[in-house]
Amino acid sequence: MPIEPTHPYEWIASVAHLDPTRRCLEDERGLQLTYAQAHAAAGRHAAALASFGVGVGDRVAIQVEKSIDAVLVYLACLRIGAAIVPLNTAYTANELDHFFSDSRPTLFLVAPDHDEQVDQVAIRAGCSSIATLGVTGDGTYGELVAANLTAVEPTTSGPDGLAALLYTSGTTGRSKGAMITRGNLLANARALAEAWQISAGDTLVHVLPLFHVHGLFLSLNALFAAGGSVRLHRRFDPVETITSLSKASVFMGVPTHYTRLLDCDALSPETVRNVRLFVSGSAPLLAETHRAFEMRTGKVILERYGMTETLVNTSNPYHGPRKPGSVGLPLPGVELRITESIAAEDGQSIGMIEVRGPNVCAGYWRDPEKTAADRTDDGFFRTGDLGHLDCDGYLHISGRAKDLVITGGYNVYPKEIEMELDSLPGIVESAVFGIKHPDFGEGVTAAVTVKAGTSLDESEMISTLRERLAAYKVPKRILVVDELPRNTMGKVQKNRLREQYSGLYLP
Repeated sequence: MPIEPTHPYEWIASVAHLDPTRRCLEDERGLQLTYAQAHAAAGRHAAALASFGVGVGDRVAIQVEKSIDAVLVYLACLRIGAAIVPLNTAYTANELDHFFSDSRPTLFLVAPDHDEQVDQVAIRAGCSSIATLGVTGDGTYGELVAANLTAVEPTTSGPDGLAALLYTSGTTGRSKGAMITRGNLLANARALAEAWQISAGDTLVHVLPLFHVHGLFLSLNALFAAGGSVRLHRRFDPVETITSLSKASVFMGVPTHYTRLLDCDALSPETVRNVRLFVSGSAPLLAETHRAFEMRTGKVILERYGMTETLVNTSNPYHGPRKPGSVGLPLPGVELRITESIAAEDGQSIGMIEVRGPNVCAGYWRDPEKTAADRTDDGFFRTGDLGHLDCDGYLHISGRAKDLVITGGYNVYPKEIEMELDSLPGIVESAVFGIKHPDFGEGVTAAVTVKAGTSLDESEMISTLRERLAAYKVPKRILVVDELPRNTMGKVQKNRLREQYSGLYLP
């Protein structure tokens, strides 16, 4: 990057000025935008946002299909100082209720064919405006963008300005909005570009969803910060991905992507010869997958570790050993420590992972108590994850203190699923946990106790949950048990459930 940015939108603006014809974005339909074209288009999107009253600090909730226009909405929010609230496209009206009432967006952008119940939920929560955006730029919002309104000039909002609310959750309570600042985005993108040697000559094959921190921030920002280009795929298809990789240099995915690439006959050293960097994150990558990919392609996957509240914390090195089963070393500017040792594994002391650095979010939206609880007196963030550092300083994740289930790269919080299960007629209590799944890393599984004399059908329970939850959250199996295992304090022991059903078949 020729100029050190002080605002994340300068990634686009400076390249548009210095090298306007450099390719910025392209999609599977063949649509391409140079940096100058992306800069101009972001100006039109900014004008459309402003027409709904969106300004500095206002929230823009977005639940649309992946497209270049969706990326431009993100860039427009950066341009005018608004905060984007990305929402999973699979979320139901029931799930969206809390996000709307908590974030109070000025504008909600949704797909043209969305469920009309969502509109009612947004209105009840006080959302000021609702507009639609389709994958081809259609919809009421798309029409405004096409009207060539007067472009809104980039804001001078500083690094402390709110860039996004990313909703996350623990095992208890409602989802919390992690406040990601412009400074967080700048610092993490700069660190990733340095650590992974991203340059203007790189092209990324982008198969990740835009409602996830991995796809919206880490992948896009690392390339934009270096002036690279991004090729968007609406969905992950192994054959189409391999075809694109022949003309790309970088790929970022979740473990499920790698297992499915390995299942594809087209994967070979020849088809990925131009790719210099394969990155895996968002879920643990099995050591056997790491080794199988290297044997098949000659390429060594680089695994890293991050979370919603901190973006990326550690990474295996670009030059140097990439250890299977390890998530590497702290990124430049990030401090990491292990505290509160609670166990030992292979001679290593396992404890709570804490991090400090410019990548850590400003706190939780409208929740100062939770913000304070997750910070130590000396400014470290308590990740809630367990791990240890080996003799070379590499971090190894041992588990999650909060029983988070990560399936296919998506976080599933057991308490949310348990609340839905417990509301079903006949169920007394439930416990949701993850067990190893060959494709998704972990499969969501539930154990339930039922009222005496009640007979419940597993397939019917699963079918009911599909109407209430996004598909990736729905348990793959629901097991009816006589009682849930508990400790002497009456707490359900999910570790015993995981052990007991570790060999269970999951579809």
